[in-house]
Amino acid sequence: MITVADFSIENEIGANLIAGVDEAGRGPLCGPVVAAAVIFPNRDIEIPVVIRDSKKMSAHQRAIAYDWITQNTIWATGQCSPAEIDELNILWASMRAMERAVAGLSQNPDTCLIDGNRVPKNLTGMAVVKGDAKSLSIAAASIIAKETRDKIMRDLAAQFPMYRWDKNAGYPTPEHLTAIEKYGITEHHRKTFGPVKERITK
Repeated sequence: MITVADFSIENEIGANLIAGVDEAGRGPLCGPVVAAAVIFPNRDIEIPVVIRDSKKMSAHQRAIAYDWITQNTIWATGQCSPAEIDELNILWASMRAMERAVAGLSQNPDTCLIDGNRVPKNLTGMAVVKGDAKSLSIAAASIIAKETRDKIMRDLAAQFPMYRWDKNAGYPTPEHLTAIEKYGITEHHRKTFGPVKERITK
């Protein structure tokens, strides 16, 4: 059974401006962690595109949804660099990226819906486990976060083609690990992450 995200949670809360917040890029060995915040100013709007958990969508579906979301909602992104991830750890860096995304919105939300089980300390709202499969606002944020991060990794891949970040998005695929062994690490790698840390300490 496929869970379809909708505005049930948003409508139950009843506030006007509710920001869905999600992040992309906790697991990769390199690149930033990127968060997005999305507000649907009108939840009665007809949505002509597929909006669901970005991980369950094809690249083509995400691209179409990204264009529609960015044209019809209030949205912003925030990120934490690899250096910040190494300093804070990936959990707290993800929280900070979420805070930055919400801070970047052109209108302050009345409250936030955060994907996961924890609300960043500087945000007001509620955590929703597997929220990107339940809330349209969070699902939209998951799409914006993933599309934004994938573009960052494609741009970095143009500078460092040997790591194939345009294909693996920085995740520890066999080809990425082989490239690390052959070419070493870059300033974009997360030095506290196992496979990278092991390479540094060899």
